Amino acid sequence: MKKSCWYVYMILTEKNRLYTGIATDVERRFFEHACDPSKGAKFFRSDSPKEIVYVESCPSRSAATIKEAAIKKLTRLEKDNFIKY
Repeated sequence: MKKSCWYVYMILTEKNRLYTGIATDVERRFFEHACDPSKGAKFFRSDSPKEIVYVESCPSRSAATIKEAAIKKLTRLEKDNFIKY
């Protein structure tokens, strides 16, 4: 059985907010957030996704979830320094 690669990603929104999530296909997930409200996160109902600003591969879903939680605990300034966009 083939192991899937998991990714942690951050999306910048139209209102300059950051969203952090995990997925096996970041481009597909971005499209779902942007174009399919039934599959995208509720976060994007009030603020449209603009661009993917950070992607990091992880060896497992567990590792991606741990990294996502760590990123979500950062302040906005720390996130900005982290992604350096």
